[in-house]
Amino acid sequence: MSDPSIYTIGWICAIVPEFVAARLFLDEVHEEPREQSKNDNNAYKLGRMGKHNVVIAVLPDGEYGISSAAVVARDMIRTFENIRVGLMVGIGGGAPSLKNDIRLGDIVVSSPSGGYGGVLQYDFGKSIEGGNSEMTGFLNQPPIALRTALKVLVADFEIEGNSLESDIQTALGNRLHLKEKYGRPNPGADKLFRSDISYDANKTMADYAVGDFVERPKRFTESAPVIHHGLIASANQVMKDARKRDMLAKDKNVLCFEMEAAGLMNQFPCLVVRGICDYSDSHKNKQWQGYAAMAAAAFAKALVCRIPYQSLANEQTIAEALSIRK
Repeated sequence: MSDPSIYTIGWICAIVPEFVAARLFLDEVHEEPREQSKNDNNAYKLGRMGKHNVVIAVLPDGEYGISSAAVVARDMIRTFENIRVGLMVGIGGGAPSLKNDIRLGDIVVSSPSGGYGGVLQYDFGKSIEGGNSEMTGFLNQPPIALRTALKVLVADFEIEGNSLESDIQTALGNRLHLKEKYGRPNPGADKLFRSDISYDANKTMADYAVGDFVERPKRFTESAPVIHHGLIASANQVMKDARKRDMLAKDKNVLCFEMEAAGLMNQFPCLVVRGICDYSDSHKNKQWQGYAAMAAAAFAKALVCRIPYQSLANEQTIAEALSIRK
């Protein structure tokens, strides 16, 4: 049985593919916790990444969104009182634009933008005077140990190029039963529809005209994820409206949409890492979900491995910072 006090990094996932991806990147798997708070309803996988011991939790089956993520984070801290930094890692919908050439399989990392700390909560169900949507920006930034390691990682990737695709292949290993779902799909499957072209259940991809798609230049390499840093928009509903997507991308420079991060900003100081699995429009499918989850997990592990042990030890525990009791 594992001693809860030795774990310093909390990693939260929302769905099974994200949980699978996170576990595949553990360098060492540990036994279940020796004890668990009576107020903690989570199930965990424990292990080591690099020099650090990591706690991985997933939201309960059938539960999604901001409030569910907040509950999982709060319960985690009750059992693992020594956690100092958090990561929210998984999939999201991209917001591609002329300014931000985001493609399927890419990675978006929460980063301060437009006066926000990295995450913007929006709610199209609530209108305010003038007919606009209600939005809440969080000023909270991740702990300094994460932000410093992120700068190192960005510099390393700029000099050496990122090795994420190789890392994904290593993590998958010889598990042929996983490669079809979690390996990188053919780049030809990455199609961005024009914003005015809605999903038609009676059509296959072959039925759409060439003009229904956005023409984009071929990338120098189509086999490796590109990493983008900026604002992530979070809400309790899935974004599947290209026009609203484009509006938030233009007005707020949003790069990605997801459903959990806003629930963590005041509960669980963390960095949000999202692999892009669709374009936040009506043309959603799950073909890229597994690979997007792997890409996000690969990046998050690379980040964890660049956090100096002493830097993490110098951080205040989240339980102390938020006065969370068992």
